[in-house]
Order: sequence, then structure tokens, then C-alpha cells
Amino acid sequence: MARKDKKKHSTSLRERLRVPGGEPLDLSRHDAAATPGGPDGKRAGTAATARIGERLAALQERLWAASTAGDRRRVLLVLQGMDTSGKGGTVKHVIGLLNPSGCRITAFKAPTAEERAHPFLWRVEKALPLPGELGIFDRSHYEDVLIARVRGLAPATEINRRYEQINRFEKSLADAGVTLIKCFLHISYEEQRRRLLKRLDEPEKHWKFAASDIDDRALWPAYEEAYEIALERCGTSYAPWYLVPADRKWYRDWAVSTLLLEHLEELDPRYPEADFDVAEIRKRLLGQS
Repeated sequence: MARKDKKKHSTSLRERLRVPGGEPLDLSRHDAAATPGGPDGKRAGTAATARIGERLAALQERLWAASTAGDRRRVLLVLQGMDTSGKGGTVKHVIGLLNPSGCRITAFKAPTAEERAHPFLWRVEKALPLPGELGIFDRSHYEDVLIARVRGLAPATEINRRYEQINRFEKSLADAGVTLIKCFLHISYEEQRRRLLKRLDEPEKHWKFAASDIDDRALWPAYEEAYEIALERCGTSYAPWYLVPADRKWYRDWAVSTLLLEHLEELDPRYPEADFDVAEIRKRLLGQS
């Protein structure tokens, strides 16, 4: 029994939540309220996320510092999910403890006229993190195979080409030193209803609500299918997808924090060594009146 428990404990969250790319996916078989590998309850989960935040901040500073010495590595966290799944909340609670000078956050909305005049990856390329930065995408290039597919905004042949374009694009990022962490925040139909009702019940949250949210709910099966296809076709060894149950906000925050931590610890960025004689500079400083 002890051996089994030890093996279970040693399993990384990446292994638990990773979506097997290239295999058919049925989201209805995944419990959006599950807490795989998570702490025991909300109180423990919130405390654990706060502790992770301190470690993330230290690693992020090291990544930022390493870039000043020529380290070109950077991290891109992609957050996708149905409306109310918590993309903005994740940014607030997970990224909020980090140094903003080393973060590049982009929330992708409906494309502008200028953006529509370019290939769909154009606006994404402009928002990529620079060496040493942690980039966060609230929605992303995947909108062009999700909304575009469900709403018929592009021909089916064009949508099908985009999956391979995305794979090539993400491969080029990985080759250039970008660590991609793609999280699908999996919320249930029932939980989305509760969150939308809460927005209606609280006047200070009306700004988050749009009548189109109800129209999109009517298309839930089509959106689920679009996500299943995207996760199947664009889950690769260099840019896998992670399926994060998101009905419990505390677990969502803990899981995304943990995934980010596991990747940064693997990168193990280091502070650059001084390019000057520390002892000599100290001597000069102490000798000044």
C-alpha cells in the first residue's frame, strides 16, 4: 500500500491533466467538478495556491534576470474555456502575485477590421512574450477554430487548414525557446448557468454580461465539439493541452498555478553571474566618503 501511495504522490499534475493528443476526446466523460491531485478542500487549496505564488514569483524573477544575460527562454500560458470558466479570474488570482514588469497579458476580443485584414495568426504574433517574460493569453489563436467553426465565420476547408497552421506555429515557438502551457478550463453547463445568474443578481457584475452569452449557451453542444476537435488535433509533444476542471474556482487556480510551477521548475532559470569584480566594487564603494 505504501508503495502505491508514494507512486501516486509522485505523479506530476502535468501527467494527470494532460490530454492525449491525436485521440478522440469526449468532454462529457470528464467531471468538471473533479479535483485530481488537488488539496483537501477549498481552505487547503487557497492556502496552497498562495504558497505556490511565492515560489512562482521567485522563479519568474530568475527567468527575467536570466534574459539580461542572453537567455532567450520565455513562457506562454494559454487560457481557453467556455464563458464564465474563469479565464480572467485565473489571471487575477494566479498572475496577481507576480512582478508585472516580467508579464505580458493579452485578452483577445473579436478581431478588429485591421486584424481581419491579416492572416489569423498576425495579431497573436504581435502579442508573444519577449525573452524572460511570462506571457498570458486570455483566449488566443484557438478562437479561430472555435468561434469561427461554431458560427461559420470561415469555410470548413479554411478551418481545417488552421489546425495544421496552429501546429506549425506552436512548433516554431517551441523551437525558439517558448514553453507553451495550454489550459482548457472545463466548466459544466449547470455551473455556467449558476455563474451567469450570479452576474444578473449583482448589479456590479452586469458589465460582464451580454445577451449573446445566452445565444452561445444554446450552442453548447457545438462549442463542446469544437473544443474536442481542437484539443485532439492540436495536442502535441511540444505544446500539449491540459484539461483543468473549473467548476471549483479554488481548484482551477491551484491547478493552473501548479502547472506553471512544474514547467518553471523544469526550466530552472538561473541568476546571471556578475560581469564585474564584486570585491573591487565593494572596496570602492566603502572607500567613498
